[in-house]
Amino acid sequence: MNDWIAKLFENADMLEMGHCQRRDDLNLGMGWLYYGLARLIRPRNAVVIGSYRGFTPLVIAKALAENVEDGAVHFIEPSLVDDFWKDVERVTHHFEEHGISNVVHHPLTTQDFAESETYGALEDVGLLLIDGYHTADQARFDYQAFAPKLTANAVTLFHDSVVDYDSRIYGEDRRYRYSVSQFMDELKADPSLQVFDLPFAFGLTLVRAAVPDAGAATAGPGDR
Repeated sequence: MNDWIAKLFENADMLEMGHCQRRDDLNLGMGWLYYGLARLIRPRNAVVIGSYRGFTPLVIAKALAENVEDGAVHFIEPSLVDDFWKDVERVTHHFEEHGISNVVHHPLTTQDFAESETYGALEDVGLLLIDGYHTADQARFDYQAFAPKLTANAVTLFHDSVVDYDSRIYGEDRRYRYSVSQFMDELKADPSLQVFDLPFAFGLTLVRAAVPDAGAATAGPGDR
């Protein structure tokens, strides 16, 4: 794994975008959570919405490839920041140079993807990472679009979810305000959900369905 991380971090872009990565000790930062959850949940399908240069789909795809379930990552990225994700051959090479072949890139917005045949056929999504256009409205749309596709044990992760701030990622003339945290407040008020913030960098929030009756859960080996 260390060799794979070292290769990943040869590209300085993989150290960007606030996932708390660090080259000095080959530290994936929040990537350890992405990797660990993918190994733990073992989903048939994971969905990643948005990634500047592919750090999150790469890390999750690496984990899924190491599971015997042979899962796939559906990566939704319309390439609004620049043209990086618009060249099919370059995108394929970008993943393959890290030994990753289980990422399916969809150069679409979530709105467009939700109208596609692929979306209609997609099921068994065990891991959903939302890191696209960082407004409360878009985060809500992203989440609600895939909620019917999630498995019972699925986890949804929202990146940049704790701090609201003005972003210039699309250029000075397209500044907009990150407001994902406002949608997180809505989810925290929903008793059917468990919501947990990690206040590192601009934040990561984990969301999953609450256990209906935790007291009735089957005892584990250590409880006998």
